[in-house]
Amino acid sequence: MSKDTVFAEAGKTAVMQNVHGTMTFLLAYPPFNQMETNHLAYLVEHCQLRFYAQGEAIIRPQQGAVTHFYIVKQGLVRGERLLSGQDEPETTFEISVGECFPLAALIGERATRTEHLAGEDTFCLALPRSEFARLFSLSAPFRDFALRGVSSLLDQVNQQAQQQAAENLGAQYSLDTRLGDLAVRSPVCCAAELSIRDAVKAMDDASVGSIVIVDAAHKPLGIFTLRDLRRVIAQIDIDLEDPVSGVMTPSPHYLAPGASAFDAAIAMTSLHIAHICVVEKEKLIGVVSERDLFSLQRVDLVHLARTIRQATKVSTLAALRTDVRQLVESMMAHGASSTQITHIITLLNDHTVCRVIELCIQQYGDPGFPFTWMCFGSEGRREQTLHTDQDNGILFQAESPAQAASYRERLLPLARHINNALAECSFTLCKGNIMASNPELCLSEQEWDKRFDQLIRTTTPKNLMESSIFFDLRVIWGEPEGTRRIFDRLLDKIRDNSLFQHMLAQNALTQRPPIGRFRDFVVARSGAEKDTLDLKKQGLMPFVDGARLLALAHGITDCNTLERFQQLSAREVIDAKDAAAYEEAYHFIQLIRMQQHQLQDRQGLPFSNRIDPDTLNHLDRRILRESFRQAKRLQASLAIRYQL
Repeated sequence: MSKDTVFAEAGKTAVMQNVHGTMTFLLAYPPFNQMETNHLAYLVEHCQLRFYAQGEAIIRPQQGAVTHFYIVKQGLVRGERLLSGQDEPETTFEISVGECFPLAALIGERATRTEHLAGEDTFCLALPRSEFARLFSLSAPFRDFALRGVSSLLDQVNQQAQQQAAENLGAQYSLDTRLGDLAVRSPVCCAAELSIRDAVKAMDDASVGSIVIVDAAHKPLGIFTLRDLRRVIAQIDIDLEDPVSGVMTPSPHYLAPGASAFDAAIAMTSLHIAHICVVEKEKLIGVVSERDLFSLQRVDLVHLARTIRQATKVSTLAALRTDVRQLVESMMAHGASSTQITHIITLLNDHTVCRVIELCIQQYGDPGFPFTWMCFGSEGRREQTLHTDQDNGILFQAESPAQAASYRERLLPLARHINNALAECSFTLCKGNIMASNPELCLSEQEWDKRFDQLIRTTTPKNLMESSIFFDLRVIWGEPEGTRRIFDRLLDKIRDNSLFQHMLAQNALTQRPPIGRFRDFVVARSGAEKDTLDLKKQGLMPFVDGARLLALAHGITDCNTLERFQQLSAREVIDAKDAAAYEEAYHFIQLIRMQQHQLQDRQGLPFSNRIDPDTLNHLDRRILRESFRQAKRLQASLAIRYQL
């Protein structure tokens, strides 16, 4: 009997002698905690316990197709790979207790591309490839994890977050419900020639608040609602025997049956409507109303948005911020993702900003000429959380420098009132004075062009910092055409300026993900921030900065980070699998950040993006570490792309 055989038999005996203890150990870690008991027992019974001294190789690429599936029982495993342009191998990942490897190589029946070394004295459970294949066919949770890796664990995390939020509300339901499942009753509709009186009678008979006007093929031509009826009654020259087509709202907004309740709520909130037509192949199949969302105990997003837009005082808007915080908690219980929630927060913030501007104009006077209120940074990217400050500016049209100076003088007092009113509504004043009341940010279209051109041509640290703020811009109030022209010209300049791209790439590497070579996380070692890391600066910003750089370099106009990744993938600038991994990592870090803010809000603590990773459970720590690794991968790819 060979030495290897003796060791294998001894390892198997060691596992068999402690089957119960090994199963108990595995039940503390996913995906094993999701597996049926008999499948987990099968895994344990066919494993061997192997020891590797520090620095000893466990798997090498030159060994050929991998022969075992490994689970770290004690110790640490490092993955090392020689990357392009480097002389020494780099640690690309670490695998700690309860984690397993190398799934992709096993499923692909190939050699691993990375050398796996024991980072310290390490014990691993080793399952032969044939038994791995058998377990793969038996256990659905194990198969799902093997195919999707850490992505499958995000489902558990999202379920935990939803359950935790739902416990505070006493109910669980999902915003992902299909509109086709909500619009179960036949829609009330009529022909265009039906009289207003008969249309209203049809609505009353069916106890609905709308009727859809359709053609012979059942294609929606318009919609008539109770709001339209109030408008009609107020007009003394309207004859109720006139055809309803003359008073309907033409071309009603519609969604497909596969769209979600969340999509409907967002559309209602954005467009200030209370009904969504559900249309399939141009044929009306249903109508979803604001009442339908509420009857299913959906959140009152639409109602809250309408209340904000109808507020008569800034103090009312300030009081409504509490409702926004409660809405975020409710959304999490409804199954909304972190991206959906940041979208909602930004949407409600936009409504608040618009109403503040309107109230300030009413109180302090209209400047007498059009202007556009722009936002930058996280609000420009539509990625705001409850913890946000102001980053805004004003654009206006002027025919000469003298006229621009005159307009600016009239706008600045109004801008100061708006900024102060927003501060009253919990939009913190920007410490860096990135606000419309700053004369340097209240500019004509020509002046904004000149300012952006200077940021690109003169790449000082200050200009690079400002470009990372200003180049995520969006219009909140006013006409968007001027801003679109500025941004189009901006993209043309950046596309042709390789030096500026190079400097942006250097800037994108300044915030390093907080993971080290020999431990899970790199945290502050002293001071008030001891034992914590910054989820925003160290976790999210590497993705934000990387996506911005690549999007600007390739003429992509969207400023949202995840939209940028999707468009970069569609244009084959980055690999589709890499884009998906970056999106999932960004989702998770944002989720942890939002949960932190929710906890701080409930406890009456000031908002902070810093977190002690030791306060997280094992699953969250594991996925957070993997998310930071994805940020590190993105930065490594930028370093290679721009030869840094």
